[in-house]
Formats: sequence, structure tokens, C-alpha cells
Amino acid sequence: MIVWLASYPKSGNTLLRSILSTYFYSSDGIYDFNYTYMIGQFPTRKQFDKFGLDSTNEQLVFKNFIKVQEMINSENKKIKFLKTHTQYFYNGDFKFTNGQNSLCGIYIVRDPRNVIKSYAHHSGIDIQTMYKAFIDKDTCTALTEKHCKNFIGSWGSNYNSWKNLGKKVLVIKYEDLIFKKKTTLLKVFKFLDDFGFNSSNLDMIKLNKVIKTTEFEKMKELEKKKTFIESQIHPETGKRIPFFNLGSKNDWRKDLDEGIRKNIEDTFEKEMKELGYL
Repeated sequence: MIVWLASYPKSGNTLLRSILSTYFYSSDGIYDFNYTYMIGQFPTRKQFDKFGLDSTNEQLVFKNFIKVQEMINSENKKIKFLKTHTQYFYNGDFKFTNGQNSLCGIYIVRDPRNVIKSYAHHSGIDIQTMYKAFIDKDTCTALTEKHCKNFIGSWGSNYNSWKNLGKKVLVIKYEDLIFKKKTTLLKVFKFLDDFGFNSSNLDMIKLNKVIKTTEFEKMKELEKKKTFIESQIHPETGKRIPFFNLGSKNDWRKDLDEGIRKNIEDTFEKEMKELGYL
């Protein structure tokens, strides 16, 4: 069964994934990029190609999401984490997942005014181009060497699609994961306990080490020494764009275009008020 770590891109998913993978898969609680990679992503081309499905055919990919998840679960009967940016969709023909394959989900959300800046930097594109995709409910990420074309929707539709799952999903804020890390993680472990994890045996000494070694500045310094393979290549320069850029120092108040700021606030007013961003 799958536990989804879901989010819109550049919302803190990698941080949560790194924390959980280091806690569950390391022996000492000391973070390294290799632990992050131990929690896979979905959908990847490798997952579909492995089962004889053409990963370049987006209709075939969407149609077989559940079939591939069934195959993933059949290979390993244990509870497993998978990261995704996919909007939780069901349009009558295609469905993202079902109760037979998915146990629950943790959704991490971030102030959209900071997300758009971080996502534009990560993608190596200008903020105006990113804005068009950011508010489009039909937005898909492009097919790449590793990843299938992926339906992510707009920032708001992505959030709402997962939030609407009710008690089967825990929504946490990136800002709380930064500034209230231990309290937020205890909520995460309590939620996981409700779905079969044993938080009563939580190793606080190990968790404290994980928290310390996954501080943003330490991850940023680690990237200067080792390549983080999930960073993107700039489309113009051909150079790798640092994945760990500003973190909590990313502040929309400093340099976000005023028109874009207002449009984001108007478009997602309901969601931002609900989350306390307005």
C-alpha cells in the first residue's frame, strides 16, 4: 500500500521526503541525498516502461496509473512512500489511484507567492511565463528523460484535489515544517500511526538528529559538495540549477511583481484565506 507525499512543485515535498526517508531508512539519523532517493516519485517513465507500457503516450499513462500502482504494490507488500506532484483526479475515464492501492496521503502546501518564485527559478524560466501555468487548471509538466507527462493543474486545484480526500490526507504547511518542525513532524507521525505505523516507538534521539541534519542551510552546503540529481538543467546555459536556493529566505514581499502578487491573491483568495496566507 502506498502513502503519498503530495504537493504542488516547489512546496517543500523534498524536505518532508528527506526527513521521513532519513528517519526510516538511516541507521543514525544523519541525512544524505541518497536517503531522499530511497523514496521514489510517481509517475516516472521507468515505472511504466518496466511493465511494457509506452511512457511517452500520455493517454496510455493516465489510463494505466492504477495498473502500474498495482504492479508496484505486488512487488513489495510493505507500506511504501511515493512522492507525487500529480493532482488527485478522476474524470470518469482516468483516476489517479484507489483505495486498494493507496493507504493515505500527506499533502504539503506553501504560500503560492513564494512557490511561484521558487518554481520559476527551479525551471529556469521567467516569472511571467511561470504565472500562466501557475493559474491554469489544465497545466501539465513536460515529458522528460525520466518523468512522464504529468497533470498538476493550478496551485489551487492541486491543493483542493488532495484536501477533499478528508480524513485520508493530512495537510501540513511548509512554513510550519520550517518554523515548527518538531511539532509538525509529531503530527505527521501521529497521522501515520492511525494508518498502521507505530509512533509509540518513536525514537526522539534519532528524530532530533534528522531534524538537525536536514536544516536548509546544511542541505544547501551539501549540494555544493555533491550533485543533487533532481536539480534541473537550465534550458539556456546548460548548467545545473541549484535545487536548494533560498528556502525560508524566499520572501515574496521583496521582489515579486506587484501585478502577479495581486492576481495570485485574487485567483486563490479562498484557498489562501483558508490556509492563513491572507
